[in-house]
Amino acid sequence: MQKNLFFDYFGSDCFAAVAEGGRLVEFHLDSGSDSEISGNIYKGRVVNVLEGMRAAFVAFGQEKNGYLYAGDIPSEAAAASVSAPPLNVKEGDEVMVQVSKSPIGKKGARLSMCLSFVGKNLIYMPTANFCAISRKITDEDDRARLMGTAEKLSEKGGGFIMRTNARHADPRVLSAEANYLRELYADTLESYKTASVGDMIYRDADLHARLLRDFDLDGIDKIYIGDEQTFNRAERLFKRARRKNKLVLYNGEREMFEYFGLEKQVYELMSSRVELENGSYLIFDHTEALTAIDVNTGRFIGDTNLEDTVFSTNILAAKEIARQVRLRNIGGIVVVDFIDMASEEHRAALVAELEKCLQEDRSKCNVVPMTGLGLIQFSRKKFKSDNVAMLTKTCPHCKGAGYILSDAYIAFRIQIAIKKCFAEGYESAIVELNAGVFADILAKRRFSALVKGEWRDKRVYMIPHRTFHEEHFTVRGDNSGVLTLPDTAKLLY
Repeated sequence: MQKNLFFDYFGSDCFAAVAEGGRLVEFHLDSGSDSEISGNIYKGRVVNVLEGMRAAFVAFGQEKNGYLYAGDIPSEAAAASVSAPPLNVKEGDEVMVQVSKSPIGKKGARLSMCLSFVGKNLIYMPTANFCAISRKITDEDDRARLMGTAEKLSEKGGGFIMRTNARHADPRVLSAEANYLRELYADTLESYKTASVGDMIYRDADLHARLLRDFDLDGIDKIYIGDEQTFNRAERLFKRARRKNKLVLYNGEREMFEYFGLEKQVYELMSSRVELENGSYLIFDHTEALTAIDVNTGRFIGDTNLEDTVFSTNILAAKEIARQVRLRNIGGIVVVDFIDMASEEHRAALVAELEKCLQEDRSKCNVVPMTGLGLIQFSRKKFKSDNVAMLTKTCPHCKGAGYILSDAYIAFRIQIAIKKCFAEGYESAIVELNAGVFADILAKRRFSALVKGEWRDKRVYMIPHRTFHEEHFTVRGDNSGVLTLPDTAKLLY
């Protein structure tokens, strides 16, 4: 099955996608805004130390101060196993901090003084005194060989993490990359000396460069780029790395994402409902604390017994859930309500299937055993806002609640406003409202009892508007002998 990478720009926004056989499996968006700052290094100043929380707040040139945990301060991280001493920073200290997690919602960025510089094969940690191997490298011989290489590279100071790509890299390439990352750190130190508080002194790579750096390109067939400037930069990267050039400059008349059938799949990410191929479906419900996923059989009835039908649906759902959390870039805690199964064997097999599918994810995922209620929970490392949040904005009417008021409740609120108008001494009330809500009021004669009763000596005029949002209306009082109203005004009943 062909696996391709796609990059395109819309203004300052960079869109990137990974497709297998034309089916979207990863989508990334770099908005080009100041909020996407993960990996950048800044000169900051400690503005508040909270000993009780073992944390400090740091001003570093952004709208919101970042938070710095004790475990993200080199000397504190090294002493994590002993009783908690006072934090190794104090108010007013100038510090070099790296953004480990971009601001999300109302939360400021998470910062770290344990710096890291990421390369194709290595991660260099100048303040660390240990080495590690990517968890995706499972062969014990490979791990032992790479650990020996990492320890040799660290003899000049600092620590190294051997990334998945290092498995097949030539030792001379690894040595050259280690020297390059050390030079980046040296340049950053020099910039820090002359920088002012709030200055960015190191910028992580752009989205396309990060993905080209982080992906195992041996498994990629073609890399389509819809922007000539980005194509030229990528071509230089390939030449420098002496890699086989898989780049294709797309200059067709149609938008690249639309031409390859990707835009429709991106748009489908906005839906909370995901259809499965057998007629069952998933429902995604995102809250501030976690994401809940509900699995439903839908119209799938199976062709054997109930237990087998439920099991096959849950297995299919597990595969799609692993794909969707990658596509949507869902981070944090995820709780999945699978369909209840009686068989312990099936329950264990479902957990194993979800774990296996999540191993394809480049973000770290941890699955916990199924609860007695049939829920499976897992966590996924979160670096920035999920894709749905980045592609949407809060509805100005429902304020993010995800619903609008019913016609009956809107009419009730209009009734309250009319009564208030009459209580203030007005003889006439003029209501401007949505045309559909007005039609509902007439059809269901919602105010007929009031018009015949306490409003019998008053006048209520309604002016319907097709352009008004359903929830929007205005009510004003008038005591003029002669009213000037548009032709669309209607005297109620």
